[in-house]
Amino acid sequence: MTVADQVFAQAAALAGELEGRQGDLLKLLCSAAASSLAARLKEGITVEDCREDFTTAASLYALAAMNEAENGAEEFKAGDLTVKRGGSDAASRCLQKQAELLMGPYLKDRFAFLGV
Repeated sequence: MTVADQVFAQAAALAGELEGRQGDLLKLLCSAAASSLAARLKEGITVEDCREDFTTAASLYALAAMNEAENGAEEFKAGDLTVKRGGSDAASRCLQKQAELLMGPYLKDRFAFLGV
C-alpha cells in the first residue's frame, strides 16, 4: 500500500461514513496534505523514516481541510474524538495542531522575516 493510499484509508476510517462526493474530496485533500507535508520534511529525512507519524499527521490535515470545507457542520468526529464547533473553527485548528505536534521533530523550521 502506498503512503497516499494509507493516508486516505486512515482519514476515511477517522471520518466515518462519507456521503456522495465526500470520498473524492477526501482523497484529493489527503493527496494535497501528503504532498505539502513531504515538502516540509527536514533535509535527510524521508517519508519512510517517519511513515507512521507522517500518515497520521497527513490524515489529520486532510480531515481539518474537509471540516473547513463543510461550513455548516456543528460537530466533527474523528474516531473517538468529537469536537463541537464554536464561534470559530476550533475542530480544524485542533486537528491541525495535533498534526503539527506529531510531525514537529521531522519538519524544517518555518521561521522567516517578513519585513521591517
